[in-house]
Formats: sequence, structure tokens, C-alpha cells
Amino acid sequence: MTTPGKWRAVLVCAIFTLCATAAFAQPFAEQTFELNGQVLRYSIRAFGPGANLVEPAAALEPVSALDTAKLLNRFLVAGNIEEAALLSNAPRRRFEVLRDYRASIGEDGFRQVYAEYFLPENRVVAEVSMGNHSLLVWHLRANNRYAGQFYIQIDGKFYVDDRPGATRTALRRLLDAIREGRLPLPIP
Repeated sequence: MTTPGKWRAVLVCAIFTLCATAAFAQPFAEQTFELNGQVLRYSIRAFGPGANLVEPAAALEPVSALDTAKLLNRFLVAGNIEEAALLSNAPRRRFEVLRDYRASIGEDGFRQVYAEYFLPENRVVAEVSMGNHSLLVWHLRANNRYAGQFYIQIDGKFYVDDRPGATRTALRRLLDAIREGRLPLPIP
């Protein structure tokens, strides 16, 4: 049997969780952008500072592109390319690419590359979405550049999008526009 005190504690935890989530991300906003005569329709939301920080108890069942990025990072920094590859919509190909990349730069260099995204001075600034495809846009301070990671939602779960297609190409074009300063980001 529950007591009123327990219900208050549950309610306070729920409100805290919603507020913490809201502090890291704004809601999606519908946008259009004309690029070389083609109008691209997309949704975008901005992330506040700290959204990229990996919590020790991060979800093992990611429910967002950012959750998948955080889980992917945990696997890659640990050198676990098998688990990282399973987060892809083309796991065999992802495994081969990760294995070859690790062999080319060494174990330490491999872990360092992926840890860079989650250093406190770097941050995920936005998620750009078209349908079930998403692009996470990162600002990496050391090079003062924007980097992107592509994701796709399949049956309620987010995966690294390793299959080229028209939507991913459109998202790549939006990333290029961001890098060139033609598409400003809504940074909170």
C-alpha cells in the first residue's frame, strides 16, 4: 500500500525529470530552407549546454538519437566495436568500418577520437529531423567546426544510419549549409 508521502516523492521525481529534460532540449520547430532551388522541409531543436554529457546510468535502450549517440560513445570509448555495430541499421558494414579504422590509428587513438564528442568543452547543439531520419549536429571547439552524426528511427528505436538515401543526402546538405554559415542554428 502506498502512502501520500510516497506519491508526493514520485510526483516530485517526475517533475524533476521533465524539467531536467526540458533544460537540455527545446521542442522541435518546423522549418524550411531553400538550397539550390529545392525547398527542404525539416524539424529542428536546439540542445543546451551539457546535453552531450554521458550519465553513468545512461539508458541501454535508447529512445532518442542523442541516447543512441551516448550509448554508442560508451561502447566505442571502451573499444567494444561489436556492441557499437549493433546500434547501426547496417551492423556488418559498421563493424567492418570500425575494425578497419581502429587498425589504422591504434586502440588509444580510436578511443580518443570518439571520446572527443563528449568532452565538456564540446557540445551537441541541435537535432535536425526529416521524417524518421535525424542528424545530430556537434560543435567541436578544438577545431571550431561542426560535425554531424546520422540516425534513423525504426520501430521506436534509434540506430546509426549507415544506409545512404535521399533523406540522408538532404540532411548532409543541411549540415553543409550549417558549416558554411548559410543555415544558422537555434542555440539556446
